Amino acid sequence: MNNTSYIGRFAPSPSGSLHFGSLVAALGSYLRARSKQGQWLLRIEDIDPPREVSGAADDIMYTLEAFGLHWDGKVLYQSQRLQDYQQHIDALLKSNQAYYCQCTRKQIQQRGGIYDGRCRELQLKQGAIRIHNQMAVARFIDDHLGEVCVDPAFAAEDFIIKRSDGLYAYQLAVVLDDAFQGITEIVRGADLLEASCRQISLYRQFGFQEPSFFHLPLASTQAGLKLSKQNHATPVDKRYPQPALLAALEFLGQAAVTPQADVTQMLAQAVAQFDPDCIPKQTEILIGR
Repeated sequence: MNNTSYIGRFAPSPSGSLHFGSLVAALGSYLRARSKQGQWLLRIEDIDPPREVSGAADDIMYTLEAFGLHWDGKVLYQSQRLQDYQQHIDALLKSNQAYYCQCTRKQIQQRGGIYDGRCRELQLKQGAIRIHNQMAVARFIDDHLGEVCVDPAFAAEDFIIKRSDGLYAYQLAVVLDDAFQGITEIVRGADLLEASCRQISLYRQFGFQEPSFFHLPLASTQAGLKLSKQNHATPVDKRYPQPALLAALEFLGQAAVTPQADVTQMLAQAVAQFDPDCIPKQTEILIGR
């Protein structure tokens, strides 16, 4: 019987096929949820059409199934949630907790790189929409890495929640979706440590129950260069998933499992012996391509 007190998730963007780095994130979140007899949900973060690849969402789901990473319930697509995002933005605008801004990225860089709030009192009617950040979060406790601190100026910045091109910003969408799905812990890569501070600030501004966070090391080909779809990381082989599954378990510091034709049996063994304390504490690990 599932323990509904723990709800985790994997939330890829459909910008390409799953590579080893995204497999690590999926596997880490899956093992964490299943080891707690909890739910593991799948969300497709498809709110940035210019970056999306046709057929990638279906390919991601097929790959997860090939690796035995079966999710609970229906897949949630962010593109189905646009009305909810807009309703929350409208409420923020009405209560003066958000405002329009026409400053360009270049202008902000010229002023030091941190937005200074200068559009807050201008009562503009178009442009990007920024949150009036009244709940700045410069530190939080990560379930794996311990205390995480960011630049207080970054933490206090009024960041964008809807872009000037009309697309909803990741920070807003992910918070509303995680709250909507009742996510209790977010397990993902350490490249999103700074984003977590901003998301916690939104949780507090909306008055939502905050989830906990557990950030995994990134798989990188060189320092500061993580495997990603943007730098053309090689997709994992869904026809023969066992080698990549074993490599991902090793990357996460987990005890070896017995290679079998049935990856579901391999995962069952991995769940039974899962030890989060064995996951490396660093934010990235260098690997070969």
